[in-house]
Amino acid sequence: MIAEFGHFALILALGVALVQAAIPLVGAQRGWSNWMAVAAPSAVVQCGLLLAAFLALTWSFVTSDFSVQLVAMNSHSAKPMLYKITGVWGNHEGSMLLWVLILALFGATVGLWGGALPPGLKARALSVQAMIGVAFLLFILFTSNPFLRLDTPPLDGNDLNPLLQDPGLAFHPPFLYLGYVGLSMAFSFAVAALIEGRVDAAWARWVRPWTLAAWMFLTIGIALGSWWAYYELGWGGWWFWDPVENASFMPWLIAAALLHSAIVVEKRDTLKSWTILLAIMAFSFSLIGTFIVRSGVITSVHAFANDPERGTFILAILAVAIGGSLMLFALRAGDLRSGAMFSTISRESGLVMNNLLLTVSTLVVFIGTIWPLLLEIATGNKVSVGPPFFNLAFTPFMVALAVILPPAAMLPWKRGQIGRVMQPLWGVLALSVALGALIWALQTGRSMLAPVGIALALWVVLGALTDIAQRVKLGRAGWRESLRRAGNLPRADWGKMVAHAGFGLTMFGISAITAWEVEDIRIVDTGQSFTVAGYELRFDGVEAVQGPNYSAEIGSFTLLDGKREPVLRPEKRFYPVQQMPTTEAAINYGITRDVYVVLGDSQGAGRWAVRTYIKPFANWIWAGSIVMALGGILSLTDRRYRIGHAAGRKLRGAAVPAE
Repeated sequence: MIAEFGHFALILALGVALVQAAIPLVGAQRGWSNWMAVAAPSAVVQCGLLLAAFLALTWSFVTSDFSVQLVAMNSHSAKPMLYKITGVWGNHEGSMLLWVLILALFGATVGLWGGALPPGLKARALSVQAMIGVAFLLFILFTSNPFLRLDTPPLDGNDLNPLLQDPGLAFHPPFLYLGYVGLSMAFSFAVAALIEGRVDAAWARWVRPWTLAAWMFLTIGIALGSWWAYYELGWGGWWFWDPVENASFMPWLIAAALLHSAIVVEKRDTLKSWTILLAIMAFSFSLIGTFIVRSGVITSVHAFANDPERGTFILAILAVAIGGSLMLFALRAGDLRSGAMFSTISRESGLVMNNLLLTVSTLVVFIGTIWPLLLEIATGNKVSVGPPFFNLAFTPFMVALAVILPPAAMLPWKRGQIGRVMQPLWGVLALSVALGALIWALQTGRSMLAPVGIALALWVVLGALTDIAQRVKLGRAGWRESLRRAGNLPRADWGKMVAHAGFGLTMFGISAITAWEVEDIRIVDTGQSFTVAGYELRFDGVEAVQGPNYSAEIGSFTLLDGKREPVLRPEKRFYPVQQMPTTEAAINYGITRDVYVVLGDSQGAGRWAVRTYIKPFANWIWAGSIVMALGGILSLTDRRYRIGHAAGRKLRGAAVPAE
């Protein structure tokens, strides 16, 4: 009965979504307050019903109800409880249910805590949000029903893909979906503003928190996925330009551009059309990512489905959502013009340049991702676009972004002087160049990647700190006055500094690990010691171990550093139900390096193939991502995002009940 209850809740949620999509929109057009008021409770009820459906599916997984087809295909009675729960979204149908639940959750949040929003904008935005929900609920019910029963249940299930049975992958999809789907709220506000024909500073202030939250969740989700690939797959890499990795990276780049563009709308009442277009593009790339993952057009460790029927359905949703919103944008773009003027040297111009670099870099990633697919459709020829293309085509835009970031962030609004802005930055620039030159001198004969990348990283980090130092008059006023100014600075300014510094830290980690990584592949005897890049390890042997739903061969390597001598235990696992082996790397983490060991195949007589990496500053990549996310959290706490109720009351008075 639990599965039938979940199925029924899905059908009811579709009915509520249809009501939410139609009645508030008509009420907003007619100015009927009681029809508009339907939006908020409908959003809450829809979220409640979808939560009930999700909990019903979770219960089926937890109790190993193999009469439910999805459970039989993606679970096993011997699987640890954590992976029984995460198996709910470790498949196509369950992940789509999580997708629409998060969509409804964002709508319910606006319904519950959006009381200060103008009633017309709120009703239209929740109506658009519900339209997206209707489309995906129809998709789930007609092509991806997670509650189908089996006439003859098996004694046990097929188990979950072993690569997904990992703590990093347990939390990676929910964070990624919170980011992916969270951008739907910015999209809904953008379409609502186009329908209403008004975009102003207040609209930008309403849309920024939702975009910021989505960007923050995307940052965490992408970082978790990258970290999982680093330690789980045994390849020693952290980013592979996989099409599905790109599918999450593109919305992240556009969301970052949208955040900066919305600042200009809020502060200077200009770039309205550009900001609306970015809001549409951000969610459009999320939909494109959904299509890539679930259409079967690519083969990837990340891909969920390969059913062309599902892909066609999603493609239709994508065409209506993107095509309809862009058509509405074309019709309304003329109404969004602004007479605000600004100089070439100004913060507005700096933010425009920032947006252009982020947008063009997104298009580069998009072309590299989609071109092989288009070429295969057109000619039947298969081509591979890999890291060399992306590194060569994408990197220059990130370099340019890093170069302009510190001065652009410090420019005044409307008109500025580059010499005046650079005055406190000359010392930072000199120090950054000097560090780059020192690194180049110390690593004679190696590539320029590390010197240039690390110099740019220091430039970005110290530039962000200099910006705050200038704002609080550090060194130019007494320490009490500087503390007072620091306390009075808006939290969004502190968040900006932290996020920019996190970007610099990630750049540092990427540059260091790419330029200085050392790889060693060899065959070693039990008891033998060997040295890699100055680090000595001793191979102590391999033991067989039985896990809860797998068997494993676990190697033992002692890192002979003369101090604690930690033991690294890489594994080769075999999952009998899925008949699939996996590799579990062993990593000795450090601030300045990781010692990374992968156990290969047995060569007989106690000899094993071993791959060892020394990865300098690898953890700085994810530390920078965490710092960026913390910057987003800090900005979200800014009191300026709490919309005043006076404006809401004033606008609410214009609506009347329907007769």
